[in-house]
Amino acid sequence: MSSQEILDQHRAVWQSKPVLRALYTAWYHEMVSHLQPGTTLELGGGTGNLKEFAPAVVCTDVVARPWLDVVADAQHLPIAAGTVSNIVLFDVLHHIENVRLFFDEAVRVLRPGGRIVVMDPYISWVSWPVYHYAHPEPVDFGQDPLRLRPPQADRAPFDANQAVATMLFERNYAAFHRQYPQLDKRTHRRLAFFAYPLSGGFEHPSLLPASFVQPLLALEHALGFLDRFLAFRILVVLEKTA
Repeated sequence: MSSQEILDQHRAVWQSKPVLRALYTAWYHEMVSHLQPGTTLELGGGTGNLKEFAPAVVCTDVVARPWLDVVADAQHLPIAAGTVSNIVLFDVLHHIENVRLFFDEAVRVLRPGGRIVVMDPYISWVSWPVYHYAHPEPVDFGQDPLRLRPPQADRAPFDANQAVATMLFERNYAAFHRQYPQLDKRTHRRLAFFAYPLSGGFEHPSLLPASFVQPLLALEHALGFLDRFLAFRILVVLEKTA
């Protein structure tokens, strides 16, 4: 299946699966709450869902679809320096071939005080077997996400390593901060304990009625002290210092 067909399929699932919309709506609202005034750029916009919550966002991806604004590679942004207030990546960071090239570009295009808002898979004790055995994307902790590697001509846009965010922002955060001292971490939250895996995501049938999403999210909030063991996702907000 081509990347365009995958995005079309995901957009159809988004429109037809209430439990998914209920769950993702809570996350989109939280991500939007961290945005600074000014131009917001979404990378890997995919199905274009963020526009429902931040209508002025410039939605990009590496493949063209009618609902996207710009075709752009996160590693080589066609944007002038210091002109962007926010960069949003929802389930995108772990798909970028050279993560370091993205952060180099982000530092270049963000204005002082601008933010990077990242939502990505989190590898916890509970999520690891699910991501490892029930998800097509690999979980590879042996890879250094900050090491530059030669581009692979046959690499597909959906190739990934789901461990990237966990390594960058937790296991190897000291190395990340040394590389990018101008990016201060403003938010670091582990989330998505039960509702997300039960929803089936975009690939599997849901085991959760949409009416159960909010009660489950409330339970997850109450059990927040167990996030390191139960979380399936991580939300990180980085701010560029002056």
